[in-house]
Amino acid sequence: MKRPSARRRHPLAAVVVLLLALAATGGLYAAFAPAGKAQADETAQSLAIDEGKKLYSVGCASCHGSGGQGTTDGPSLVGVGSAAVDFQVGTGRMPAQQPGAQVPKKKVIYNQAEIDQLAAYVSSLGAGPITPTKSQVDPSGADVAKGGDLFRTNCAQCHNFTGEGGALTKGKYAPSLEGVSPKHIYEAMQTGPQSMPSFPDSTMPEQEKKDIIAYIKTVNGDDSETPGGLSLGGLGPVSEGLFGWIFGLGGLVAIAVWVAAHTAKAKKS
Repeated sequence: MKRPSARRRHPLAAVVVLLLALAATGGLYAAFAPAGKAQADETAQSLAIDEGKKLYSVGCASCHGSGGQGTTDGPSLVGVGSAAVDFQVGTGRMPAQQPGAQVPKKKVIYNQAEIDQLAAYVSSLGAGPITPTKSQVDPSGADVAKGGDLFRTNCAQCHNFTGEGGALTKGKYAPSLEGVSPKHIYEAMQTGPQSMPSFPDSTMPEQEKKDIIAYIKTVNGDDSETPGGLSLGGLGPVSEGLFGWIFGLGGLVAIAVWVAAHTAKAKKS
C-alpha cells in the first residue's frame, strides 16, 4: 500500500509566516510601548503638580487661597490655565509685592522649572489656556503688514500704535511692549491680564497672533527708522505736537523778553 504523499508547501509560505511574526511583534510593541510612555509622562506630571503645590503653598496661597479658590486679596485661579501662570510669574508680576490699581512688572524670583511646576499645579485645578510652544510664538515668516493692521485695530487704543504703552483710568496703564518676549506677548493675548481683554483662538487665530508679534518686534527693533526724526517715545501726533508748542512757543517768548530787555537798556544808555 502506497503512503500518501506529503502535501507540498507553497513557495511563499515562509514569507507569510515571517510577516505574521513581524506583525505580531509590532502589535505587542504597539500594545505595551505607548502605555509605558504614557505612564512615565503621567508620573512626571504628577511629580510636577506635587512640587508646584509646595511652591504655591509658600508663595501664592496667602492671597489666592489654599486651593486656588481666591480670597479678598486675590482672584480665583481655577480655570486660568498654565499660560496665565507662565505670564504672571514669568514677568515677575506675581507674587505681588503689595496691592494696588495694577501689579507692575518686576524681577522674576522663580526659575523656569519652578514656574512650570506652579503652572502644572494651577492647571490641575481646572482647564484653561495652555502655555504656547516655541513654534506657536515664532514670528518667522509672519505678515508684518497684516500684524500692523491687527495691532492698530485691537491694541493701539491702549498700548499706543508702536507699543510704547499709555495711561488708562483709575491709576491703571497699558505697559510698554518693548523688550517683551514673544511667548509673553502671546500669553497676554491668550489670557487678558489685568485690564486687557483676552483674544482666544476662536477670536484671534494663532497665525494672527504671530503677525502681531512680528509687527511689535519690527517697530521696536534696532533697524526700525523714524522718518520724522526724534520719535519722542512714539507718543503720537497730539502729544508730540503739544510738546512742540510748549517748548517751541516758550522758547520764542523767552527770546522776545530777552530782546525787549536789552533794547530798553540800550535806549536808556
